[in-house]
Amino acid sequence: MTYVIAYDIGTTGIKTCLFGIDEQITLISSANKGYGLYIMDNGGAEQNADEWWEAMCDTTKTLFRNTDVKPEAIAGISFCSQMQGIVLVDRLGQAVRRPMSYMDQRAKKEIRKGMASGIKISGCNIFRLLKSLVITGAASTSVKDPLWKYKWLEKNEPENFKKTYKWLDVKEYLICRCTGEFVMTEDSAFSTFLYDTRKGKTGWSSSLCKTFGVSIDHLPKIIKPTDYVGGLREKAALELGLIAQTPVFGGGGDATLIGIGAGCVNVGDTHIYSGTSGWVSTIVDKQYVDTDAMIGSVVAAQVGRYNYFAEMETAGKCLEWVKDHLALDEIGVYLEKKHITEGHEAIYTSLYDYLTKTVKDVKPGAGGLIFTPWLHGNRCPFEDPNAAGMFFNVKLETGKTELIRAVLEGVCYHLRWMLECQDKKIKTADSIRFVGGGALSDVTSQILADIIGRTVEVVLSPQNVGAVGAAAVIGVGLGVIRDLKDIKKLIPVSHVFKPNIGNKLIYDKVYLVFKKLYAVNKNNFKALNACL
Repeated sequence: MTYVIAYDIGTTGIKTCLFGIDEQITLISSANKGYGLYIMDNGGAEQNADEWWEAMCDTTKTLFRNTDVKPEAIAGISFCSQMQGIVLVDRLGQAVRRPMSYMDQRAKKEIRKGMASGIKISGCNIFRLLKSLVITGAASTSVKDPLWKYKWLEKNEPENFKKTYKWLDVKEYLICRCTGEFVMTEDSAFSTFLYDTRKGKTGWSSSLCKTFGVSIDHLPKIIKPTDYVGGLREKAALELGLIAQTPVFGGGGDATLIGIGAGCVNVGDTHIYSGTSGWVSTIVDKQYVDTDAMIGSVVAAQVGRYNYFAEMETAGKCLEWVKDHLALDEIGVYLEKKHITEGHEAIYTSLYDYLTKTVKDVKPGAGGLIFTPWLHGNRCPFEDPNAAGMFFNVKLETGKTELIRAVLEGVCYHLRWMLECQDKKIKTADSIRFVGGGALSDVTSQILADIIGRTVEVVLSPQNVGAVGAAAVIGVGLGVIRDLKDIKKLIPVSHVFKPNIGNKLIYDKVYLVFKKLYAVNKNNFKALNACL
């Protein structure tokens, strides 16, 4: 048995998993800890790098309190993490300011100046757009892309910018803290849209750096997900409770490794993820791009493969919003300030499980109520930081359970929208792997199957697939797994949900209205939110 630790660095917390790799990848122990996501009035979204590290240290030590495995038995560590953040660090690897999250959308002026001036196509400068597409196979067309965060920092925080030695993403900062090495995996490098993906020319594009005014000296060495980076430094090992020189491997972003952990490794495999954010991703063997729908092909962990990737900013986050602002103390979740898992209602294993069970018997379509899941703007199939959530068609008979069910359905409507946008360019799978925390709910899984009209397969422990992908990367790096494509046979399907045709007919009618709501309200969103 080979023991490894995978760190799943999410938007609001870390999940640290100890796996044993033998005939399969077996979860032995796990620990979770949350940290802050700081949303600002000006569209900023930041995190604290020390909070990431403290959570990583605390959860690592917790693993060993819950198992007989000793730190000296750990053969390697790696990461699966949120992507498109930006962590500027000095020569010592220390963050010069709080990292900017992928959700940050302050750089509106920077993207207008850099990409939305001159002769335009699809809202972008035609020359810069075409140049980016030729070199990278994609383009930086979202205000939330790290390129514009970099330019925002250059303009608005010149003192911090002067201190900068390297531009890192989230996991790359943690790798640096572990090893002292400044690196970036291929998928993270691609997500800067400065990475030359043309055959024989993979590396940073000096031409694009010059075009967008990026110092190529700020960009670190590029590595593969399975590459060995270095051994744990003494100080890092002591703080983590591990052994110095424990091997550290590159790992990958969540968009890359969650698909691996879902068992989607063959061309045409499609998975849907519902965590804090949500996406639809299909494995392809060449780069496709849809600039109108904001869908691109992210470099995959496997050589010669790409993830055709469509993302929504808030998926499971919408249910969290429901928990915080609609449900608490209003549908009996708290009884005399007692949590539902206390006493006679302990049959519900979690608050979210309880919320989804309360809407199980609400009829499909939530009585004609529609929720738009754009609680922090949206990226695909339209880019608009002003887009927001709303309940449409509220009536006197609308109750809280209809409101909650409408939220679940709204997320699934948007996932269907992105899936259909992918089908315009490629062939997506007939059976979809559904993963992330949202896939823990049978109610949500059946709603998704009914809305998209396809078979939905849920793998074992769908909330851990990112960590499973990171463990697979370690396994390949160590040589105990031959190839990433072999992971599919190690990922069993635990539940299968077939679409209910009667329900789908109802959802089809509601979905047509759902898709119209953004176009009808685009100017209203702008009027209310653009200057606030």
